[in-house]
This record gives sequence, C-alpha cells and structure tokens, in this order.
Amino acid sequence: MHQTSMRMGGYQGPNSVLTAGLARFEEDIRARLGDGVDIARTDNVTADGQTARSLFDGIEAGSFDLGYMASGYITAKVPELGVLDLPFSVADRHAAYRALDGKAGELLREAIHSQTGYKVLGFWDNGFRHLTNARHAIVRPADCEGLVVRTLDNRIYVETMAAMGFTPKVTDVRELKESVANGTVDAQENPMTNSVLFGLHAYHKHLTLTGHFFGVALFLCNAEWLDALPADVREAVRKAALTATAHQRHLAEAQDTEALAELRSADVAIVEPDRAAFRAACAPIIDKERAGLPDALLEAYLAS
Repeated sequence: MHQTSMRMGGYQGPNSVLTAGLARFEEDIRARLGDGVDIARTDNVTADGQTARSLFDGIEAGSFDLGYMASGYITAKVPELGVLDLPFSVADRHAAYRALDGKAGELLREAIHSQTGYKVLGFWDNGFRHLTNARHAIVRPADCEGLVVRTLDNRIYVETMAAMGFTPKVTDVRELKESVANGTVDAQENPMTNSVLFGLHAYHKHLTLTGHFFGVALFLCNAEWLDALPADVREAVRKAALTATAHQRHLAEAQDTEALAELRSADVAIVEPDRAAFRAACAPIIDKERAGLPDALLEAYLAS
C-alpha cells in the first residue's frame, strides 16, 4: 500500500483555533486514508526555538508539507494579498467568508500559486485585530502618540500603525509575550483570542475594539508536494481541508465572544474607539493600496 507522508506545522499553542484547525484536518485525513497516511504534526514551532517565519519558509522549501500563516506575512511576495490588509475595510466576517469561498478566493489562490511555492487549501479566520496597551485608554489617534506598538512584519500593517500615531515595532510571534511583559512595547495589535492565548492581558489592561483589520490565515501546502500526490489522496486532502476550514471558522467566531468575556473578568478596561477618526487617519493608506490592486479583486472581496 502507498503511504503518504504529511509533515504539518503551526506556531501557536494547544488552545489556539488555528491549532484546532490543524487537528481537525489531521482527524479527517486519517479517517479518509487510514493506514495510507503517516502524519507528523508540530503544533508550535516556536516552542522548539524556531521562528514562525522559519515555518513559512519551510513549507515553501519542502521541509514541511503544510501548515498555516497569517496572510500578511507574505503580502510582500504576493501583492494581491494586500486586499486582505486594507484597514477598516471589513466589518462582517461572514461576508469575508463568502468572498474567500468565491471569486476573491479564486483570484488569490491563483496569485499565490503563480508567485510562490505554495498552494492554498483554505482561508481561515484569524480574527478582527484590536489594540491593547499598558498605558491608558485609547479612544482616538491622538491617544496613540508616543506609544511603541508591536505589529506584524508587513509594510501595510507598519504604515497603518504609524498613521494611527504609534511608533511601530516588528517582532516575531516568538518574542511577542516577552516584548509585552518587559515593556519593550507599550501596545500591540492582535485578535482578542491571541491576547488571551499569550496571556497579554496580565500586562495590558486596556483594550480598544478598533477591528482595524480582519485577519485571514492561509491554510496552505507545498505546491510540488501536493501535485505529486496520487489523485485520490489529493482529493482526500481537498475534502479534509474543507472540513477543517468550516470547523476553524466556527471556533474562531465562538472564541471571540469567549475571549471578550475573559478579558472583562480579568479587569481589562474595554473601550469603543472613535472609528471614524481612526479610519480618517488611515484613509491615505487605504486609497494608496486600493490604487495598486486589481479592480476585479477589490470588487470580489469588498463588494460581497
């Protein structure tokens, strides 16, 4: 019997909805292939001293076969992914799902495959990103002045944080908690679930519900690995990815509600910001980035 090897990786811990997506994929693919698959799964490469970036590079190079990453990590390689990084452009995660499962997803899959060594298996929910900080309530852009904020290694994210008034600082996720705990950064931006997952609320007692980005995680694989699989195994991978994607999205939405309740119970002060003021501060970035994106992609993602 032909046995397929699958080396899977992630960069978050056991309570992450992204880890849950990987686990569901493994469960489903084992049910479909039985003894025909040999799976090695590393849920959190950073626990082994690696960076999240090393996982992404490893999937493309073939030392891992599949895993996930926040889409923003490869926007520099695939400029079309900038459509997912437009600040204050998505308010309804279900509309985003429909777009990603339709024409917008088709266009992004083609762009990613043509410019990298990846193939996309699914678009996962990486949560609405909000601001937390250790200093004071942030209601408007003026409140961000003088604060150092941790963000992703993504040009649009960095420019957005600067437009809000912050001094941006990029760190790998491996260094996130330490940077918050030791005060290297005053603020950070992440989904609420990550604030809970990494224990950041022990240090940051102010949460501002900006929802400035709706994060998309790419569940993807090495393209050559996928293409070399027997047809029946490729089909099993496709179906298992659909199951994992539906499961992951359901958990992501549910855990947003749970995380908000947990942050409240931990005496985190939660404020609604002046979103119009933040959006106005970011308007030049939105306009500049939209001008560089294909009209068909903008229409497919943002008009859904």
